[in-house]
Amino acid sequence: MIYLDTSVAIPAFVPEATSAEVLAWLDINGRNLVSADWILTEFASALYIKVRRGDLTAEHAKMAWENFQVFSHGDMRLIPVTRTAFKGGADLILKAEGALRAGDALHLAMALEVGATTVATADEQFEQTAAAHGLAVTRF
Repeated sequence: MIYLDTSVAIPAFVPEATSAEVLAWLDINGRNLVSADWILTEFASALYIKVRRGDLTAEHAKMAWENFQVFSHGDMRLIPVTRTAFKGGADLILKAEGALRAGDALHLAMALEVGATTVATADEQFEQTAAAHGLAVTRF
């Protein structure tokens, strides 16, 4: 089972430097994906950060959101974030001495909780921490 981080989901729906690579990878691995419900909030936030910066129009953000909704309710299995994952995420941050961001820590805690074997991410610190916890990492 592959746990999908938001940093990989964004370039699948919004043009970025890694979009072609991510889309090709999703064509191969897209039916074996899981993520926490947290990805919905984080994805929406990332879209509108891009809108505020002028990197994306509101119309394109809306289309990306609609396409992501279809993907997240069909191709990917979403898992509710548990109270245990919030505690686990805090522990991960403390062990990494703050090098891991809150959202990434929550994703990693959920990946560990559900027994994912691999995480897909574009974040270096997430990659390092996931690998240190025994997960294989696909990094974009």
